[in-house]
Amino acid sequence: MGSKSIASPAVGPEGTQPHLVLEELKMPFSHASIGHFFQDQPRLGNQFLEDSLLQGYLKRHLPPVVLEEAGQDLERFGQRLVDEIDSLGRECELNPPHLKHYDAWGRRVDQIITCPAWQKMKVVSAEEGLVAEAYERKYSSWSRLIQIVKLYLYSPSSGQFNCPLAMTDGAAKVIESLGTQDALQDAFGHLTTRDPEKFWTSGQWMTERKGGSDVAHGTETVAHAQADGTYKLYGYKWFTSATDSDMTLTLGRVVDAQGHVLKGTKGLTLFYLEVRDAKGQLNGIEIQRLKDKLGTRQLPTAELLLDGVKALQISPEGRGVASISNMLTITRIHNTIAAAAGMRRVLNLAREYASKRFVFGSLIKDHPLHMQTMAHMEVQARGAFLLLMEVARLLGLKETNMATEQDQHLLRLLTPIAKLFTGKQAIAVISEGLECFGGQGYMEDTGLPAMLRDAQVLTIWEGTTNILSLDVLRSVVKSQGQVLSAFFSSAQEKLEASSNIPSLSQSTSRLLQALQNLKDFTKKAGMRGNGFMELSARDFAYSLAKIYIGCLFVDHAAWAGATESDAYCAKRWCEQDLCPVNTAEAFGCYSSDAASMDRQIVYEKSPLLKRNL
Repeated sequence: MGSKSIASPAVGPEGTQPHLVLEELKMPFSHASIGHFFQDQPRLGNQFLEDSLLQGYLKRHLPPVVLEEAGQDLERFGQRLVDEIDSLGRECELNPPHLKHYDAWGRRVDQIITCPAWQKMKVVSAEEGLVAEAYERKYSSWSRLIQIVKLYLYSPSSGQFNCPLAMTDGAAKVIESLGTQDALQDAFGHLTTRDPEKFWTSGQWMTERKGGSDVAHGTETVAHAQADGTYKLYGYKWFTSATDSDMTLTLGRVVDAQGHVLKGTKGLTLFYLEVRDAKGQLNGIEIQRLKDKLGTRQLPTAELLLDGVKALQISPEGRGVASISNMLTITRIHNTIAAAAGMRRVLNLAREYASKRFVFGSLIKDHPLHMQTMAHMEVQARGAFLLLMEVARLLGLKETNMATEQDQHLLRLLTPIAKLFTGKQAIAVISEGLECFGGQGYMEDTGLPAMLRDAQVLTIWEGTTNILSLDVLRSVVKSQGQVLSAFFSSAQEKLEASSNIPSLSQSTSRLLQALQNLKDFTKKAGMRGNGFMELSARDFAYSLAKIYIGCLFVDHAAWAGATESDAYCAKRWCEQDLCPVNTAEAFGCYSSDAASMDRQIVYEKSPLLKRNL
């Protein structure tokens, strides 16, 4: 802004200078005025209607009748997100839960107080059938995929209520696979109802102080049998998500007649419990504190003392870990939903903002470098979406007994791969997404930084990247290589349709070469021992993810209804190193010398190097 010089102003009768007063009124930053320019904020549109890949995918895969019905519901739901749900999610962020230990008269109450918006999210979840959709199976095997699409639209606006829904879905899956007891059937009805008055959410109380992912050696909770056939649980749960839920599943060790427990995985049994009794009192539970977290602050997460909790044994004794495998499948898929959805949301907001932000002589959407950056992000987000949909499709087939043996092996392999890979993608893409808003991307009152803070949990919850990479190896070993055979067969099948399409020839060629490199690596690895495979586990999982996503890209782009953008995305995806495990092996990254040097450079100059390592 320029200032105007004023020469020899006239003085009024009382010593005022009218010219100066007029000039001051014109000055945009005088007194309370803060200027005339205000940047328009990005506006949320109907997320179903604005997602071309989602609509194309559904059009390609769903039967016409299912597409018409589901499409109408998803369009309606997309508008409800704009009109109601997104603002509720923001309220949850601004009003996190707090813990009230005592009432006014000194009685211990341990009440977790959540905001009205959080409570309303529970009503919305029931009304929209965000869990029920998958278990009603109205559309046979497509019901699960439709549910996951709905959660994909909902997740970024959920105020983290997607987390209790993940555990509710997981608990319902476990009960469906195990439950014959009346109490479990009643619980299943509550978890899968569309009636807000009857709908329950479930927690998942597995982690203890020693624990993390190593529940086999970290679980200290013990279970004492009672005369009425129930158990009383005693222990300390260090991390319990959605602690305000109505029920939960948890692990414990049954105490025998001599007062002994069996250590390790074989000593763990699965229990069902309701958090409060019929009078609304906590069921032998003391809430020690709420966790102070980097993100997901909307979600009440607590440390709990279990002091005689009444519980029901629901798995055979010693089969607790095996019995929660279905839950882990579901919750890891929910993790993938949150990752893919978070990327999509930040991109949709960023592209809307790019059409409003005018800098350096033009809107930022007209700056080629900015569009190139967003295109890189878009390819990542589309890849994550296609992988999520493939897992959803396979799960739907399995749940309706329509999955082939290859489908089941592929689902077992892709579930941890999707979780670990998309979690990493989400952090990178959302971080880049904040840059698209410049300084506003760093301001808490825009709501944008919360997206990045919340994304960080995706690489940690339900197993870190390394833990999930090792799980991928376990699936290979346990299946005697059948999951890998299913992977290679499926990848090859998806590439067949694209082999004769000119716009996809380069992408297909690169994927075929990457597949061959991966096959060659697995042959070498089989002769190198466990240490070699453990060192390569992370790159191996990344290679599986990158190759399979590439195959999904070209498979979709080969569809008759595909667009030019679909082929372009396939091309851009395949420009990267699709088989990093092969590249790293060529550089000797998995040798014993490399392992020794890895430790050396991490602990160089540290007193720990000589003392303990």
